[in-house]
Amino acid sequence: MWRRLNSLHLRLTLLLLLAGVAGALIYAGVSQWPLPQLLRWLHKDLALTIRAPMQLGIYGGLLASLIVLVPLAFWLAGRAMAPVSRLLRALEGAVASYRDGDFSFSIAIDRRDELGRLIRMHNALGHTLREQRQHLVQRELLLDTVVQNTPVALVLTDAAGRVAYANIASRHLFNAGRSLHGLDFASLLAVVPEPLRRAAESGEDALLSFEMDGSEETFHLSQRAFRLQGRPHRLQLFRRMTRELSRQEVATWKRVIRVISHELNNSLAPISSLAHSGAELARRGDVGRLPGVFATIGERARHLHDFIAGYASFAKLPAPQPTPIAWPSFLDALALHCRYRLVTPLPQQPGRFDAAQVEQVLINLIKNAHESGSDAEDVTLSIMQSGRELRIEVADHGPGMSEAVLAQALLPFYSTKRSGTGLGLALAREITEAHRGRVLLANREGGGLRVSLLLPQPTVRGA
Repeated sequence: MWRRLNSLHLRLTLLLLLAGVAGALIYAGVSQWPLPQLLRWLHKDLALTIRAPMQLGIYGGLLASLIVLVPLAFWLAGRAMAPVSRLLRALEGAVASYRDGDFSFSIAIDRRDELGRLIRMHNALGHTLREQRQHLVQRELLLDTVVQNTPVALVLTDAAGRVAYANIASRHLFNAGRSLHGLDFASLLAVVPEPLRRAAESGEDALLSFEMDGSEETFHLSQRAFRLQGRPHRLQLFRRMTRELSRQEVATWKRVIRVISHELNNSLAPISSLAHSGAELARRGDVGRLPGVFATIGERARHLHDFIAGYASFAKLPAPQPTPIAWPSFLDALALHCRYRLVTPLPQQPGRFDAAQVEQVLINLIKNAHESGSDAEDVTLSIMQSGRELRIEVADHGPGMSEAVLAQALLPFYSTKRSGTGLGLALAREITEAHRGRVLLANREGGGLRVSLLLPQPTVRGA
């Protein structure tokens, strides 16, 4: 109840009612009583000569009422609007403070009407904005600390090509540790090695190597264009990968040497033993058994040759030459090398890929499927066209792979077979990724393994 009595709406209503009553009283006083009676009394009893009419009438009463009521109305309006005016001035100062980024402004006033509630809401808003501002400042400080101390060189340029933001790594890479802010990035690129300059100006991601400070350096460049506060900007990330690649290269060479050493030992040890046995047989004159010894030596030598040839083919893999592929002729050629069962209808659109390379991949995959222990009828081939992606699947009903083997099966030189080279699936991955595709391995629910080749296809016009 008290809150309703203190409401601004009720106060203004009472003020208007008071003004109306005052106006009516003033009008009655100057037109009916007591002003007309007072004028008559002055005229008759005191014999004063008064030129004003004894009865003002309607218009005269209104005019006299206005003369008295207007100053009273101004005074009452000033008293009623004074709190609102003070609040508006305070809010104006608060808005100006917020515009300058200062959210510490608050209004101290003790009112329990609508203006008081508005002031409390304003102060609560200011408190929320202060907390959010502090939270954002802390997050920006953390983000800036992370960005400034990352080893990746980061450069943000505006539409004019000037550096709007750069971290410590970029300052050392482009300007000997000095600030880059406001500098023309094209001028900075003019003094860096040519491969780095061309890659940065191309606007595309790149992996490049060049000589810098007397040593070979490798960088990965990522570039993205976007709009910041409605204006175009470009973000460039220069990641130095020399150490990572060196470590990976050493690890790869260790695996290669380990596999090659193992394979050489498996072939050379029997050859050495057989050569010694052949020499002993020749010394004793038992030449009848020598052809078998020589045949075994030749078999081991051919195995070693095939092993080395497989590595050579992996290392010398040429870039793919995609051409339109007619499915019937492609599958007929594939059937000459391996047995499979086609379980899906052929796509209506011809495929587009390097026929020789994809055929080699499928031969290896189908061969692996047969070696998994599956029946010949359980080795299936699926070809499906889905939008701009071609999906070729080879499936079997063998034992499948464990999760640990699935995670490493596509790595070069990794094999679970005693006589495996670890190049079959790695070659499939290399060829598929050269086509800008990907390889997926998954165990089937009913048992077995599914290997999927996902190859991007060009858009067919008019489709």
